[in-house]
Amino acid sequence: MSGTGDVEAEAEVEVEVEVESTVEVVVLDVLGTMVDESGGLRAALAEAVSALGARPSAEMTVEHLLEIWQSHVEREQWRMGEGERAYANSEVIDREAAERVAVRAGLSDPLSIERLAEAAQRLRPWGDSVAGLARLAKRFPVLGLSHASRGVLLRLNAYAGLRWHQVLSGEEARAYKPAPEVYRLAVEAAGCPPERVLMVAAHAWDLRGAQSVGMRTAYVQRPVGDPPRSTDSFDWRVESLDELATELQAA
Repeated sequence: MSGTGDVEAEAEVEVEVEVESTVEVVVLDVLGTMVDESGGLRAALAEAVSALGARPSAEMTVEHLLEIWQSHVEREQWRMGEGERAYANSEVIDREAAERVAVRAGLSDPLSIERLAEAAQRLRPWGDSVAGLARLAKRFPVLGLSHASRGVLLRLNAYAGLRWHQVLSGEEARAYKPAPEVYRLAVEAAGCPPERVLMVAAHAWDLRGAQSVGMRTAYVQRPVGDPPRSTDSFDWRVESLDELATELQAA
């Protein structure tokens, strides 16, 4: 026999599920998601090559040098994740990448190499980043979570005009995403269960890492990044931060 008590119990279950799925804190990746990392590196490399005053060879095109840079960064981050190398922050890795590029391009001026190594501090925001972040921040605490070191983030956020309630660096966990301990920094800072913390990124691999610790996920499309696979299941897929803010408000 079904009575009023059963109906009330069902309602309580529905309310509990709804509360558990509520987003309380929004966490956003920075490099590639909020700022144009590849574009900024290209600009810095083009500046370095043009300073040489010589016509670029096949070994000195900006795209070739960018590939050298990115391959070094990816390889060294992977080695750290596998325990093959002790942790080094992004400033160290970027300087190594700049030195490799300088050798290949024949760049010898110390000041030019240093400026190239600091390219990550001068990355432009995507067109919707500043306004989208501000809109999200009116409703949620917003956190940045990045590979970039604390020093780089300080200068990058000032350059790009990004205003956070808090910004976190994997340097604090001495690891790079997708290591679980990096995402746990954000969950700990949020002070609520991971299922109430939303990770936003233009990199599907980043969102898979967030899912591994129970965070909710939103993929935002950018001209560069790592698009989702057919097997990925993210809570939101949007084309801009403004669209995400609208959907979160509706939800």
